[in-house]
Amino acid sequence: MTVLLPRTDLVPNTFEFETEAFVKTTGFREYDARWVFGKEINLLGIQALGLGLGSYVQERGIKPRIVVGHDYRSYSINIKNALIIGLIQAGCEVLDIGLCLSPIAYFAQFDLDAPCVAMVTASHNENGWTGVKMGCQAPLTFGPDEMGRLKEIIMAGAGVERAGGSLKLVQGVQERYLADVASKAQLKRKLKVICACGNGTAGAFAPQALRAMGAEVIEMDTVLDNTFPKYNPNPEDHHMLVEMAKAVKEYGADLALGFDGDGDRCGVVDDTGEEIFADKIGLMLARDLSALHKDATFVVDVKSTGLYKTDEVLKANGAQTVYWKTGHSYIKRKTSELKALAGFEKSGHFFFNNPIGLGYDDGIVAAAAVLAMLDRNPGKSLSELKSALPVAYTSLTMSPHCGDEVKYQVLEKIVQEYVDLHAKGGEILGRKIVEVITVNGARVHLEDGSWVLVRASSNKPELVVVVESLTSADDMRDLFRKEVKPRLAAHPEVGSYNQEI
Repeated sequence: MTVLLPRTDLVPNTFEFETEAFVKTTGFREYDARWVFGKEINLLGIQALGLGLGSYVQERGIKPRIVVGHDYRSYSINIKNALIIGLIQAGCEVLDIGLCLSPIAYFAQFDLDAPCVAMVTASHNENGWTGVKMGCQAPLTFGPDEMGRLKEIIMAGAGVERAGGSLKLVQGVQERYLADVASKAQLKRKLKVICACGNGTAGAFAPQALRAMGAEVIEMDTVLDNTFPKYNPNPEDHHMLVEMAKAVKEYGADLALGFDGDGDRCGVVDDTGEEIFADKIGLMLARDLSALHKDATFVVDVKSTGLYKTDEVLKANGAQTVYWKTGHSYIKRKTSELKALAGFEKSGHFFFNNPIGLGYDDGIVAAAAVLAMLDRNPGKSLSELKSALPVAYTSLTMSPHCGDEVKYQVLEKIVQEYVDLHAKGGEILGRKIVEVITVNGARVHLEDGSWVLVRASSNKPELVVVVESLTSADDMRDLFRKEVKPRLAAHPEVGSYNQEI
């Protein structure tokens, strides 16, 4: 059956819902696709997505050989099967690797010599959500340009049916992935590790990978349960972090490693039960790795600490740091483009190029890098390595309301204000502006290493504000209260904040 032009107005339990494709356009995000299944997309809509994706691959002239996998949700296998039907309609050679993590699907692109991937996952989203992470040029995943064209093809019903589509069920990829990832760290030091999975898909893979690295593993919520009985598997979530901290103290562990629903992110809690944000873990890893790989380049997102710019260890090792747009697809692409050793995003996505990784975000490879760092520093705990970093006082992420239809125009004006201020040799609270990074809003660096950031949220009607002082907590608050807040208040479109320091 040819999938017809998708509708955007269907409701469940109707004749039309069972016979026509239903796709809400809101599901097409900047670098993946996410919908509430049944309320925003139906199975015929997923089939239309498969036909559209396959047609886009054919349009690009890329070999239509595609790895497909799915996460542990009650409905994911049905969604994957509908996607496969559409891909076969488009003439694709589909390699179904079954239940897996997103990084296992990315690994399979290399393992099976397949340029394309479609991973059915809602990541850490609540039950009811589904989505697909896609790419056609390993190790990269789609960004705004690819997602925009894909949306055009699907919503115009412009998918093209072609002969030659096929399906092959492939076994053994998961085992080869686990052997590969375990080789990233072979511990000589005895380390007791809490492995926290929030009952998500990572529970089937992370504990055995960490054990194969040589760690003593204490499993926490590793039994697969797609109802997520305790909390969503999200290592940025406060509830999960609190439970990880409790387990560290209860078992006297050296650290806790937490993985999100599809295993592409890793959260870290140290031996004292304190969370270490991913940008600080990234800095610790950059110090460690730049000693082994001189003159290395690192990529970090614009929400990350300014310590990368001022760190004496990185300077001594000849390391360079490039700040880039927030978003895993952007950091992955820039890390690949610059042939950087690693990329770090504050949300917990870590990207390692050779010789550590293959360039895609992988929570278990990130965990291996942390364990290998501890192995190379046998006399130091994770909290001691953290305390060796210079102190930085970083604010919460604050989000003032600003309508989707005006937020980019407002941001453009604010960016221009900062660019003009810098050009005139201006100051903020008595400190000279030394740089304004404009790849994603305005990140304004001051001469003492402090900075302020204003950017637009990629998925909400909000701006995003972060400030960091290298001087004091009071100065950090002043950077917000005396600089950023009054500047944004001068624009009437900017509303109230979700939280303030």
